[in-house]
Amino acid sequence: MTAIQTTHVGSLPRSQEVVDFIFAREHGTPYDADAFDHVMRTAVSETVRKQVGAGIGIVSDGETSKISYATYVKDRYTGFDGDSPRNAPADLKLFPGFLKRIADEGGTPQYARPMCVGPVVSKGQGELEKDIANLKAAMAEHGVERGFMNAASPGVISLFLQNDYYPTRDAYLAALAGAMKAEYETIVASGLDLQLDCPDLALSRHMLFTDLSDDEFVKVAASHVEALNHALADVPEDKVRIHICWGNYEGPHVCDIPMARMFDTLMSAKARYVLFETSNPRHGHEWTVFRDRKSDIPDHKVLVPGVVDTTTNFVEHPDLVAQRIGRFVDIVGAERVIAGSDCGFGTFAGFGAVDPDIAFAKLAALSQGAAQVR
Repeated sequence: MTAIQTTHVGSLPRSQEVVDFIFAREHGTPYDADAFDHVMRTAVSETVRKQVGAGIGIVSDGETSKISYATYVKDRYTGFDGDSPRNAPADLKLFPGFLKRIADEGGTPQYARPMCVGPVVSKGQGELEKDIANLKAAMAEHGVERGFMNAASPGVISLFLQNDYYPTRDAYLAALAGAMKAEYETIVASGLDLQLDCPDLALSRHMLFTDLSDDEFVKVAASHVEALNHALADVPEDKVRIHICWGNYEGPHVCDIPMARMFDTLMSAKARYVLFETSNPRHGHEWTVFRDRKSDIPDHKVLVPGVVDTTTNFVEHPDLVAQRIGRFVDIVGAERVIAGSDCGFGTFAGFGAVDPDIAFAKLAALSQGAAQVR
């Protein structure tokens, strides 16, 4: 019998001490660099310990040192300055009373989104190498054999850090792909799996490309995957995970493009492991897309459905988790399914809908449900 492996999307709640250091750096406030490194190293160890305690087998560093999963690149690459336009998702604009309520309640994360105003060039892999060292040390300390590290895709960078320098969107994507290539290769060379976060393949439909038809957007998304695959040219596919997302926020999500429209685009990415939402109320039904298109799932692909939601403090019952996993086991077999989460629990530093302790309780429920499936 094949046991179902367990993982999650990547980001996890950060301690207040970590958040304070991150925002000191973000705001240009003086801070002790050695103390920063010590706090990050200690926090990653604790984050890995908690993942192990929750029964997670394939762990991450929780994206501990990053301000966010996409905008961290502004600190590691040249070419970014000023501020990008802020645009609320289309579904929230349809419900202005709710949009105002979450804004008034502080329900939106605070972080800088500079524009691209010059050539995008790496400042070196020093910060990444620290993250890798911290995760590998924590894995050794807590007896974990397999870990992954998140990295922004060219497409999601273009979504949050918009272009005001390159002549076209495609030129900007090409520059980002060229710049990020070394980051991707460094992660894989370290022995870790690489996860590419790609909400641009779904979220950007109702956030940035609302004026396009679905068919036109699918062409845009295909260009994003093309740029990503170019950056992955020298990375083995079996070391790559890709995550698609419609936005990790509690909201109506009535403008989300269906998985059925994005299925082919998602499957065309050079990634063996495919992570996607299937627990929240707007996308829980879409497991049937994979059932109905089973023959179109390449034989080497491993499905990593989100079997716990990341926008609610309900802790899923392990029996429900097992039912969700079982649907995908019936489609591709247990050896090609890993249980995951819908999205991250700490997408932005200092911000998260789920209480930190409840986040790990949800991961424990994920693992308990996975243990029931054979």
